[in-house]
Amino acid sequence: MNPVRSRAHGKAASPSGTAGAATSNGMKVAILHDYLNQYGGAERVLEALLEMYPEADLYTLLYDAKRTRGIFEGRVTGTSVMDRPLVRRRHRAFIPFMPLAAATLTSARNPYDLIISSSAGYGKGIAIAGKVHVSYCHSPLRYAWEFDYLKSVPFSPWPLREAILKPIARALKRWDKNTADRVNVFLANSHFIAGKVDAYYGREAEVIYPPVDTSVWKPHAREKRKDYYLMTGRLLYYKRFDLGIQAFNAFGKPLVIVGAGPEEQKLKKLATSPHITFRRDLSDEELRATYAGAKALIFPQVEDFGLVAAEAQACGTPVIAYGKGGGAEIVVDGVTGIHFEEQTPEALIDAVNRFETMKFDRRAIVKNAKRFSKATFVKDMRRVIARATSFA
Repeated sequence: MNPVRSRAHGKAASPSGTAGAATSNGMKVAILHDYLNQYGGAERVLEALLEMYPEADLYTLLYDAKRTRGIFEGRVTGTSVMDRPLVRRRHRAFIPFMPLAAATLTSARNPYDLIISSSAGYGKGIAIAGKVHVSYCHSPLRYAWEFDYLKSVPFSPWPLREAILKPIARALKRWDKNTADRVNVFLANSHFIAGKVDAYYGREAEVIYPPVDTSVWKPHAREKRKDYYLMTGRLLYYKRFDLGIQAFNAFGKPLVIVGAGPEEQKLKKLATSPHITFRRDLSDEELRATYAGAKALIFPQVEDFGLVAAEAQACGTPVIAYGKGGGAEIVVDGVTGIHFEEQTPEALIDAVNRFETMKFDRRAIVKNAKRFSKATFVKDMRRVIARATSFA
């Protein structure tokens, strides 16, 4: 575990996690997060949790201040034995070892009164002791339950990868289920994920949608729509940027792609149309303006929730979404955007053509997005946590 300076207490947190009592209404609170070597929707949820519990101790397997924009600087109490530059850069290559890293990340403190894990698998398994464990589930561990995700692990050739990784997936599945059994209360970021929590863990999960900061993501009255469509997020294979690029190569319509990630060079080679442009490292205000100026956000992936779609709608921008996963819950078909039912370039082209014959009320789109507000998230989280800790 690496010592990291604690902003809340003005001194270095020790490797045993003993620096600074984390209190909220007299409770010692710990927050567990998978890893902090990227900045996406899960990290926005973590920001909201840390605002709720500013004295909480934060534990995570990996921490990279640069890749998380310095947002969590001084907040990390401890990291795992695997927190090394190589692992931070290529964490997917170390997936089989993450359970071991989680098991060795411990604290010498007495058990916390409350543990909140923000987890897509590994965070909830971090071995920090607590009296009550509330797990906000972004997804059950994908690499265990949905074998196709293992295709992103950098081994080759694929036949060898499959022979090696299937036994690993079975071991990860056992570990993920065992750590789920130690959770007192499950929350899910969508009904889609609540269904997986039930199917994989045999547990019920209340749905609390991730927070959209509507003080940041909002339309400005004088902003005008421009002629481009938008895709944004981390450039990962399952987010299907390739599908949008293939469709807009054929279209010849302007498409702006905002983001960075391991698929970046591959996607740039795939983009043969001069009307497809890539941007990265936008500030929140630059991204807000980009959302607000787009004709629509293209959202062709199956997401656990899909915070970018909710942010776009908070900016008054309609969303053209694949009709499964979180997109189906965020987008009200025909009111705040449209759904399409096949992940093919042809289906997406048809959806865009259909979209261009329709009109959408920006005010109705913004109103729909308010159900994802940070205020609603905080209120619902406090209600669930109060109920869980009252029985401890």
